[in-house]
Amino acid sequence: MRIGARGSKLSLAQAGHMQRRIAAALGADPSNPADVERVAPLIVITTTGDRIQDRRLLEIGGKGLFTKEIEEALIEGRIDCAIHSMKDMPALLPDGLCIAAVPEREDPRDAFLSRGAEQLEDLPLGAKLGTASLRRQAQSLHRRPDLDVQMLRGNVDTRLAKLAAGEADAILLAYAGLRRLGLGHEVKSLIDPRAVPPAPGQGALAIETREADRDLPWVVSLRCETTTLCVAAERGALTALEGSCKTPIGAHAWFENGSMQLIVEALSPDGKQRFRKEGSAELSQASDARAAAHDLGVSLGVAIKTEAGDAIVL
Repeated sequence: MRIGARGSKLSLAQAGHMQRRIAAALGADPSNPADVERVAPLIVITTTGDRIQDRRLLEIGGKGLFTKEIEEALIEGRIDCAIHSMKDMPALLPDGLCIAAVPEREDPRDAFLSRGAEQLEDLPLGAKLGTASLRRQAQSLHRRPDLDVQMLRGNVDTRLAKLAAGEADAILLAYAGLRRLGLGHEVKSLIDPRAVPPAPGQGALAIETREADRDLPWVVSLRCETTTLCVAAERGALTALEGSCKTPIGAHAWFENGSMQLIVEALSPDGKQRFRKEGSAELSQASDARAAAHDLGVSLGVAIKTEAGDAIVL
């Protein structure tokens, strides 16, 4: 069972964790590295998004550049599945491929890191905030319009090094990635996901396969129902808003008293305008809970798009 993944330290940490689970589902000993590699070898694939590090993704084709080469290998049969960060997945997938499993989610929140300040509000006037995310830029400028937002790409280690070198006064990163790399201690504070929703699917992984392999036993064993439903709702909003790197979109779904709650927001790239909708759904009453969750996201996304028009597109 050949597993495709990017070669970054974070991608390899995530893929290695899933590799052991996949190998175990296929009968291997997950504590025996040689056995794991024999049954579920990891194939590292360098993507365009990895190669080009000096420009925003929106300038070179969007976040699909982190998946394109891996998906080509999957279509051509050079690998049998792929492990992605869900937030890197475009709203639409190539024909013949599917997100077959969504495992248990890590913490979805954004993390605030700085050389002194404990939170965004504590930064001095005109401080430099480093991020390559248009969503994080817009949300931060909505809260602090005085900030000087600087484009900051690279892997987690690179961004931490740039922060330490003074290229930025603060940076924002996904807390899930920091935890998976054992760097949770670097965080100054965490951002409330209901007040400032993260990227749709943040903290979750996507197991992508060919359509024909969607329900193989090893795939089914990796699924987390709660995470799958929450991600379906968030990605429903992404689909309705035609989410790309040119549209700042945040979405956060969770369960409360058995009911799904969802907050979706989209902003103008300069952060001056924010459009926000909230909704809920009783999925236990639905004949197809995943479709109902997706529909909830779509409905909120459509409502925002109708209200916002072109204001949220770069």
